[in-house]
Amino acid sequence: MKSLSHMGLDAERYFWRTTQQQEIDYIEETAQSLTAWEFKWNPEAKARIPKTFTRAYPEARCAVVTPENFTEFLTTETD
Repeated sequence: MKSLSHMGLDAERYFWRTTQQQEIDYIEETAQSLTAWEFKWNPEAKARIPKTFTRAYPEARCAVVTPENFTEFLTTETD
């Protein structure tokens, strides 16, 4: 969040959860895009973006952040 401010990016930040306990850990919304991230630190854990989310927001980009790619998440700008 701090890096968004330093880069001069205006993004709203959210989490998403249904009453059935499906969830997305982190969402950034800009005027141009909606991006959802699921964080999984345990290599044994299965990461899934809920179909309920992808059906409701078909334009959203979705990604999984792991210990192997978290630096990419930290340095990638949201469009």
